[in-house]
Amino acid sequence: MRRLVDEAGLSDRIVVDSAGTSSEHLGEPPDRRTIKEARRRGLDVESHRVWRFESEDFDRFDLVLVVDRVNEQRLLNRARTPEQRAKVQLLRAFVPDDMYDQEVPDPWYGGDKDFILTFDLVEEACIALLEHVRCELPS
Repeated sequence: MRRLVDEAGLSDRIVVDSAGTSSEHLGEPPDRRTIKEARRRGLDVESHRVWRFESEDFDRFDLVLVVDRVNEQRLLNRARTPEQRAKVQLLRAFVPDDMYDQEVPDPWYGGDKDFILTFDLVEEACIALLEHVRCELPS
């Protein structure tokens, strides 16, 4: 998403970050298979470190996206207000006629092809999301 935002010339108006919803892997770099697929696509994710999204982080973001319903529920449970709950959305909800029921399958227990599919699904959703956000930005 960050690359798409940069390419669209909107990095001064859109902030992109990535966090986990559990304490597992805090401070660690992405999974080696994620790094491999990202590198294949010309993305550099090696410097990213896992941090956990907390209730106070809702104040920093206008939109909080999740890849599946498990993470959606975790964040909805952390939301303290209806406004915060409304910020939580499935990333693939922005993809029309999504055949994956708006979830990105977890590639963790799979092989390289599962990580490729995950990146493909996320990229497709990010393209759709950027179009949505671009329409919502004030002139």
